Amino acid sequence: MTSPARFDITGITLREYRSIARCTVRLRPLNLLVGPNGSGKSNFVDSLRFVSQSLNENLDNALRDRGGVSEVRRRSTGHPRHFGIGLTFRCADFSGEYHFRVGAAKGGDYRVTHESCRVAWHDGRPDSFFNVAGGEVLEASVQVAPRALDDRLYLVAMSGLEPFRPVFDGLTGMNVYNVNPESMREPQKPDPGELLRRDGANVASVLEAMRRANPARKLVVEEFLQRIVPGIVSVDRKAVGAWESLDFRQEVAGADAPWQFQASSISDGTMRALGVLVALFAVDDGSPFASPVAIEEPETALHPAAAGYLLDALQEASHTRQVIATTHSPELLDSPELDPRSLISVRA
Repeated sequence: MTSPARFDITGITLREYRSIARCTVRLRPLNLLVGPNGSGKSNFVDSLRFVSQSLNENLDNALRDRGGVSEVRRRSTGHPRHFGIGLTFRCADFSGEYHFRVGAAKGGDYRVTHESCRVAWHDGRPDSFFNVAGGEVLEASVQVAPRALDDRLYLVAMSGLEPFRPVFDGLTGMNVYNVNPESMREPQKPDPGELLRRDGANVASVLEAMRRANPARKLVVEEFLQRIVPGIVSVDRKAVGAWESLDFRQEVAGADAPWQFQASSISDGTMRALGVLVALFAVDDGSPFASPVAIEEPETALHPAAAGYLLDALQEASHTRQVIATTHSPELLDSPELDPRSLISVRA
């Protein structure tokens, strides 16, 4: 099976998004966002999740999930009525940009006031593009363009056309993780394991899917976990009736063979490290693209001595897909192995 192609976000422009008034940030294969609490790191990576969720589900769900348009639009004395997100992207076969702006309306409602997309093909084909404002298609590279509605993103409608499908697939594949050890410990109903949930709850299904489809990738997860948590030998899915959980094998002093431990007996730091590693390396081989992955504070609950191994995992994963992480770890940031250009300073 052919490995998915990289789909990288080369730049993000935000306007009046949550706590962020204005910013334009260039991104690299590996990006570490550094700044004090409340400076906007989480809101910055949430903009990627907002785009993905708005396209995967719909704009209304993405807004309601954050408390409505009044909570997504930045609060300020100037009372802005719009917020906007702009992305530039690059893949092996194309590059381009995608922008949209959402405005508040009376009664807590909203409207997509502007949306545009342009794709430049690297094989010499003419650019593909559309430009929509107020529910009207102003221009498009296709002869027959779908109808535009001002309560949803137009790229969803255009994704049925070949020139725009790759952009839709690349953007909907973006994921932002804040793994939760408690959610990971709970027995779960089996699922296909193609995509790790935001909190890591279906990690057992994802590990099993990796074991079946790409055992080498699962081995990478286990090798990094062994470095971060000395003594861990392996971790596998364990069936519990119609449910599933995790089964860890760990070396114990004085024992001839590794002991087995259930997830309920494993520390938060170990569970979180596993969730972060699976988020980094569990690429869906059935997807056309390896889209960016963002992880909030991957070093949480880890011993400072493990920071070097965590950085190694972030860097190795960034060879396959773009990685964005928020962090407070001085051990991670002070590593001589880290390219200073990967650091992005965030301040309110």
